[in-house]
Amino acid sequence: MKNNIKEFRLQADFSQDQLAEKLEVSRQTIISLEKGRYNPSITLAFKLARLFKCQIEDIFIYEEEV
Repeated sequence: MKNNIKEFRLQADFSQDQLAEKLEVSRQTIISLEKGRYNPSITLAFKLARLFKCQIEDIFIYEEEV
């Protein structure tokens, strides 16, 4: 699943460490999310949307597998 986490993070002027702290996850989790190697739990997706004051769909782009 693609995402816009890095774009939202940079727009909010957060470092990876700062974002990880706000979400109560590790910096490694943020790195993995930004690189698309990890799909978050629904709880983490909601935390991201709430933090960035947007919809989950604004952050995550679901691509159906064909």
